[in-house]
Amino acid sequence: MESILEQQRRCHEERERVMEAMTSEMLLQKKTPREQINSDHRLKSLHDRFIETTTELSDLYEDKDGVRKEEIQTLAGPNEYAEFRRRLNAIEKFYNKHPNEVSIPMSIEFDEMAKQRENPPDEMQNMVDFTDEEGYGKYLDLHSCYEQYLNLKGVEKIDYITYLSSFDHLYDVPKDRKNAAYREYLVYLLDYLGGYVNKIKPLVDLNEEVEQVQGEFERIWIEGMFPGWPKEATGALTHSGAHLDLSAFSSWEELASLGLDRLKSALMALGVKCGGTLEQRAQRLFSTKGKNLDELDPSLFAKSKPGKAGKVGKNKDSEKQREIALLEAQVYRLAEIVSEQRSATRDNVQRKQARTGEEREESDEERFEESDSDDNSDEVPYNPKDLPLGWDGKPIPYWLYKLHGLNLTYTCEICGNHPYRGPKAFQRHFAESRHALGMRCLGIPNTAHFANVTSIEDALALWTRIKSGKEAERWKADTEEEYEDSQGNIINKKMYTLLKKEGIL
Repeated sequence: MESILEQQRRCHEERERVMEAMTSEMLLQKKTPREQINSDHRLKSLHDRFIETTTELSDLYEDKDGVRKEEIQTLAGPNEYAEFRRRLNAIEKFYNKHPNEVSIPMSIEFDEMAKQRENPPDEMQNMVDFTDEEGYGKYLDLHSCYEQYLNLKGVEKIDYITYLSSFDHLYDVPKDRKNAAYREYLVYLLDYLGGYVNKIKPLVDLNEEVEQVQGEFERIWIEGMFPGWPKEATGALTHSGAHLDLSAFSSWEELASLGLDRLKSALMALGVKCGGTLEQRAQRLFSTKGKNLDELDPSLFAKSKPGKAGKVGKNKDSEKQREIALLEAQVYRLAEIVSEQRSATRDNVQRKQARTGEEREESDEERFEESDSDDNSDEVPYNPKDLPLGWDGKPIPYWLYKLHGLNLTYTCEICGNHPYRGPKAFQRHFAESRHALGMRCLGIPNTAHFANVTSIEDALALWTRIKSGKEAERWKADTEEEYEDSQGNIINKKMYTLLKKEGIL
């Protein structure tokens, strides 16, 4: 029963509410990587909804069928009151037919989304499916890719840790080993890396990344600078000769200036007859300007057209090589995106291999307890020794607590008997605003002389002693300034002034 104008109003409202929800989602504090990944997926869902609603709204404004224009003319026509009565009667008829129908406003839906965002239920804790090895986006699970890599013929057999460090070193694989099985391995590796990136970074547009890779690849491939593929493999030299760009030449006489050898090389690259004099070669090569090989006169080719047949076969090989190289370029880009997880995976595997069986079991139990604690993150952590909380909201280890001397408490009377836990915090507080304010209230400058002084009485006594010492060291003009009388005697200022008043000088 919605009119076109009502649909447009609803789309505008939905877009504004979706933008508000996206802003709230981005401003939400994420404490753990799990929360970050879940937040990114919620943000991706809102973004897709915004694009879908915007497309729908654009189609309504475009009005290809003219329904919107007709509705506006009906509402603005001479019988607008009759149209109003007709729509009112339709609404009354609908609600008489469906008396228990309840209209739920859009604000209710977004209010529920806000509540779930702040306090997500248990079923929304794991919005993405990860394997146990991946640790909900912390690590990579390349075991299946590693097994497929070992099944390739002619590649060096390496262990899993080395593979994690070098799975993107595809330029080290010999060119003659890059066959169909190697291509299948690349496709399998790309499928995993692409799916993993979609799970940990759903806001990354992989299609845009692939298009960017293809644009850069085309340029590097034409130049013959792509790693692992020498220039002769890129199709720049399809025959024993070298191609020549004829667009820069306007006549065969200009071609003749290149010499016999260069013209022969260019003709061989096209598979055309390369014999004859300098003029014949130049005319024959110039006749191929702006034409495809299929458009050339068959008499120009060598016997049995070996150049043409060879070119077709080499073009197929070159196209296969180009396809494999493009897959390698995509692997390079995805490896850059997951570089952080890749480094963490390598460290995690090394740490696991260095543990005994009992330590691995204990680690599994700790990880299980951590997952339980993540599910019950709202509960107060068990902290019987009143240890300080770390960045994850959990008590720090006791050995770290003892190492930093956090079991020692220092009190500063100048700061209003404020306690400081640990010597590091105690030493740092002398340069903080609280201590500086207390010193200023006492009328004492907060200088290095008062380092480690926390008592008001000691600070005042030290300040009195410093002032008296400064007073004694201060220069006094009456006793220290020297004058000379008429007889050449040296006396101080005070004596000189008295003698002058008495008239002696």
